[in-house]
Amino acid sequence: MVKEKILVIGASGQIGVELTLALRKIFGNSSVVASDLREENDLLKGTGPYVSLDVMNKEMLHVQVIRQNITQIYMLAAILSATGEKNPNLAWHLNMQGLLNVLDIAKEEKLHKVYWPSSIAVFGPTSPRENCPQRTIIEPTTVYGISKYAGEFWCNYFHQRFGVDVRSLRYPGLISYKSSPGGGTTDYAVEIFMDAVEEKKYKCFLREDTYLPMMYMPDAIRATIELMEAPANKISVRTSYNISSMSFSPKEIAAEIKKQIPEFAITYQPDYRQAIADSWPRSIDDSVARQDWGWKEEYGIEKMTVDMIRNLQEMKGGN
Repeated sequence: MVKEKILVIGASGQIGVELTLALRKIFGNSSVVASDLREENDLLKGTGPYVSLDVMNKEMLHVQVIRQNITQIYMLAAILSATGEKNPNLAWHLNMQGLLNVLDIAKEEKLHKVYWPSSIAVFGPTSPRENCPQRTIIEPTTVYGISKYAGEFWCNYFHQRFGVDVRSLRYPGLISYKSSPGGGTTDYAVEIFMDAVEEKKYKCFLREDTYLPMMYMPDAIRATIELMEAPANKISVRTSYNISSMSFSPKEIAAEIKKQIPEFAITYQPDYRQAIADSWPRSIDDSVARQDWGWKEEYGIEKMTVDMIRNLQEMKGGN
């Protein structure tokens, strides 16, 4: 069995921190190289190798891949939906060119596997709102969604044309207590917990009845690793898999939080992110992922809320 050496690009981001730690647990600390443009996240310090890396500098990236004997890349660097709308050219350039640099190097160095995340942002107002299927009308209206959908086709192209084993998930909104939100439209679902524990109140930038697909970070990390560890012959989708675990509205999550923090109060002041949220499906059909490689979520809204609040309160108490 070939010893895997994994490079995580964007390791200090919301997904990157927890994914790096999970991979180090499985493959060993020294076998997972974390990299980012930003400073190393505090949670990663002392847990394994870290390099400062700009995915847009292809030569520098290529040198690191060769020098570190990398066999797999998890390419997580991206500009998210709400941030991307403020600077569409930068978002497109980073999200596309970064991926192409990784795919080119994967082809040249015959890497074993590449992981690249897509998003529910690929869907648009013309996609089915309920139980949005794996294959459907996709007409995204944000630069983030456009770049993710284009990226899915690049992944598929490099697989079909050059045999690169690249795999992808369309993440819903991700909820985590370990790292701060990164400028996405679903970030309210993280902020609401943090503000509930700190301030006992939250001002929401979406309407109370805005349903969006969500997932608790432990499920997202497990899904990512399960997809990457699945035998290649089980992977029927080479663009990106729909994946889901729950859908809820701000009103519903506020009600769950009130069960744990009775004095919690929420107000609503929708902003430009409302239009982005309104362009996405309310729920996702992920039956293909369940069928192909056995995806199954562990967390629903109640279990997640209890766990989030307990962990945030512990962290607050430990400060």
